Amino acid sequence: MFEQTFKNIDDILFKDSGADSELDYIGQTSWIMFLRYLDELENEKAEIAELEGKDYTYILEQEYRWNSWAMPKDANGKLDHHKAMTGIDLVQFVDIKLFPYLAKFKQTADHAQTIEYKIGEIFSELKNKIQSGYGLREILELADSLPFKSSKDKHELSHLYETKIKNMGNAGRNGGQYYTPRPLIRAMIDIINPQIGEKVYDGAVGSAGFLCEAYDYMYQRMEKNVDNLKILQENTFFGKEKKNLAYVIGIMNMILHGIEAPNIKHTNTLGEPIRDIQEKDRYHVILANPPFGGKERPEVQQNFDIKTGETAFLFMQHFIKSLKAGGRAAIVIKNTILSNSDNASIALRKHILESCNLHTILDMPAGTFTGAGVKTVVLFFTKGEPTRKIWYYSLNAGRNMGKTNPLNDKDMEEFKTLQKDKKDSLNSWTLNISDIDENTYDLSVKNPFTPDEAELRTPKKILEDIVTLDNETNEILASIKELV
Repeated sequence: MFEQTFKNIDDILFKDSGADSELDYIGQTSWIMFLRYLDELENEKAEIAELEGKDYTYILEQEYRWNSWAMPKDANGKLDHHKAMTGIDLVQFVDIKLFPYLAKFKQTADHAQTIEYKIGEIFSELKNKIQSGYGLREILELADSLPFKSSKDKHELSHLYETKIKNMGNAGRNGGQYYTPRPLIRAMIDIINPQIGEKVYDGAVGSAGFLCEAYDYMYQRMEKNVDNLKILQENTFFGKEKKNLAYVIGIMNMILHGIEAPNIKHTNTLGEPIRDIQEKDRYHVILANPPFGGKERPEVQQNFDIKTGETAFLFMQHFIKSLKAGGRAAIVIKNTILSNSDNASIALRKHILESCNLHTILDMPAGTFTGAGVKTVVLFFTKGEPTRKIWYYSLNAGRNMGKTNPLNDKDMEEFKTLQKDKKDSLNSWTLNISDIDENTYDLSVKNPFTPDEAELRTPKKILEDIVTLDNETNEILASIKELV
C-alpha cells in the first residue's frame, strides 16, 4: 500500500509541468507529508487531552487544518466534494494563503526548538511547485489514505522516504550530497557506540541519515523510561544544514523516524569562526559526511586556523573544535586528505594527529557513493590525546560497487569484527606514527600485504577510472565557475 501510494504520487508529479526532477518530487512530497503528519499529531494530542479532561489548543487555525482545506469530509468520512477545493482555486489557496500563513510561524514561535518554528522554517524555504490543482487534489487524497498512527506505519513510511532520498542520490551529482549509504552509517555508529545522555552532532546534516540511524541505534538499546525518551527527543541530536531543500528533507526524515521537533539549524556551518566555539557548543559524538569538492571563498577561509579552499578540510577543523575532550568522531571524507602535498593539507594532518587519537582509517572502494566519482575514507578519532598508531582497514567487497551493486550490511561485518581488537589481516594493518615522514605527515593507504606491482586494469576498470576522473574534473570546473 505505502509503496504504491508513493509511486502514484511520483507519477502525478512527473506529469506536472512545475516539478521536473527527483529533487522536486521529494521536495513537494515533503511539504504535503509534513502537513499530513502534523494533522495526525494534533488529533492525537487532542484525543489525549480529552481523555485527561483538558482542552487542547491547536497550532493551526481551523481554516488551515488538513480537514478544512485538504480533505474536508462528510458525515460518512468521505471527501466532501462540495467543500473540497480543486483546480485553480486549490493552487491559489496554497500559494497565496496557506504557505504565507505557515511561514509566519518562524516569527511567532516561542523559540527555535518547537514544532511551530519548524513549520515556519519549512514553509519559508519551500514553495509549492505543483501547478495543476487537479493533480494536487489527487496527491492530497493519496496522502490522506496513508496511516500515521502506529509505530509500524511510521517505520514503513520512514523506510520509503529513505528510499526516495536514495533514488535522489542515484539521480546523479546534484542528489549525491543527500545520501550516504546506510550500511556504512550503521557500521560507523556501531564503532562509535553513542550512549543515552550524549549529544550527537552532524554539521553537514543533509538528509539527516546519520542522526536518524543514531536515533534508531540508541532507541533500541536504551531503557524505555520517561526521562530517557525525553532526553532522546529533545537533547540528543543536533545538526546544521545550509541548503534549503536538504534542510527540509532532513527535518522530514527525522520526524518520520520519531523526532517531533528536530534540533537542526538552517545555517552555514562554515560561516562560524571556529575561535568562537565554546564548551557549551561542543558534543560527545560527531558523525558526518561533509560535501565532496567545493571551493570556499577567502572570507569563509578566514574563519579557520588552517586556510584552504577545500570545503571538507574546513569541516574537519570545525568538527575537531566542536568535539568535547574525550569525544568521538567518525567522518567520511575524500581520501586525498591523507596524501595531498600542499601546506594546508600537511598542516591539517599534523593538527589531527597532535590533537586527536586517529585510531582507525577505513578505506572505502570506488563506487561506494553513486554519482560522486571520488574515493573516500572514514576517519575515526577521539579528541584529547595524540595519535600513537593507526589501524587501517581496506574494504574489499569482492565486486565492483555501483548503482546495481550497492554497499550492504554484510560487506561491513569483517571490518566491525576486526576493528574491536584492531587485528591485522590481509585487509588490515597498523601504522606506527613514529614511522611516518614528519615533513609530509603522509597517511596514504598502503596495504603491506598487497604486492607492490600494479595489476593490469580490465577495460571495464579503465572506463570506471575515466568516469571518476571526468567527475573530479567537472567538480573542479564547477568550483572555478562559482568563483568567477
